[in-house]
Amino acid sequence: MKIALIGTRGVPARYGGFETCVEEVGQRLAAAGHAVTVFCRRSDDETGPPLANYLGMSLVHLPVVRRRSLETLAHTTLSVLHRSLSGTDAAVVFNAANAPLLPVVKARRIPVATHVDGLEWRRGKWGPTGQRYYRAAESLSVRWSDALIADAQGIADYYAAEFSAQTELIAYGAPILTDPGAERVRELGFEPGRYHLVVARFEPENHVLEIVRGYVASAATLPLVVVGSAPYADAYTASLRAAADGRVHLVGGIWDADQVNELYANALTYLHGHSVGGTNPSLLRAAGAGTFTIAHDNVFNREVLAEDATYFAGPADVARLVVAAEADPQRTRDRGRDLQAEIRRYNWDDVAARYEDLCQRLARRELGPRPSGRRTGVDIRALEPERQPVHT
Repeated sequence: MKIALIGTRGVPARYGGFETCVEEVGQRLAAAGHAVTVFCRRSDDETGPPLANYLGMSLVHLPVVRRRSLETLAHTTLSVLHRSLSGTDAAVVFNAANAPLLPVVKARRIPVATHVDGLEWRRGKWGPTGQRYYRAAESLSVRWSDALIADAQGIADYYAAEFSAQTELIAYGAPILTDPGAERVRELGFEPGRYHLVVARFEPENHVLEIVRGYVASAATLPLVVVGSAPYADAYTASLRAAADGRVHLVGGIWDADQVNELYANALTYLHGHSVGGTNPSLLRAAGAGTFTIAHDNVFNREVLAEDATYFAGPADVARLVVAAEADPQRTRDRGRDLQAEIRRYNWDDVAARYEDLCQRLARRELGPRPSGRRTGVDIRALEPERQPVHT
């Protein structure tokens, strides 16, 4: 088949979950003999000519509008109009925000699945207009896609309750790290097993600020290493700097995958604050590295971690849990290894096989009619998890 992957920043993966998924799935589809085209945006800090091919995938680089409210939709507009899309057997569009462009894809007689991601309208970076747009885009995704992809059961439950819409439940994979080394960690000035780690985009719903405030209020002695940044997030970054003390190291974004893997694998704990995005690749990478996780208490994180982690609801929980982890480091490491064993169920080969099967069904046009996209009026608060005791 000729398969197009549209709507992300592209590959090599340097930014988030969508890009990781495209890289991991796309290379496996290409290895299976399919012609995979990925539409990419160039970062401002990239130099040299753009790659034409990567891990067997053909890359198409198109211009970007550097404005938060327009960047994704403008780039996807150019992608769905591009000549290289001709003859495509199946397309996967990432991000429900791109839903207004689905009729263009279908007008080119290309069956399309939309990976809807998380509950984007809940993200703090969007004002009322942005929230209304994302709510409308969800409806259009349901109406105009030939299939919907959810990466977490919580997202599948949301679309079933909100729209009576079925989804293809395809999570992400967890890379299992066994012996990544520690040289690149020491280059940053940290000792293996003697730091806590956060890796996240600086957005309110990722609770990085709450983690920092909780850590600063604690008696923890090991440093907190915060890896991350975000476009258009200067005010949030400033609030992190104001909340930090000398134990907190804001190291910015790190795009070297090997170094990031070492950071995951050598941390005493990984603190994960994501709350609206479904199954998160950063969480899977930390668990796959065998690092014990302290996660924000929500349905998505509990789906992945179950009882193999501890959970926080606010800064006070963070303060208590990091101190508890430091008090018994051997137990903390043992629990990380137990988590690694459990997380092997998230397998990229299986994920790619599910995408291949979906694309084959799209190409054969075997998928039935879609729901209307009208909301059912069900109170989605019933989908929120009951608060469980935050345990150590």
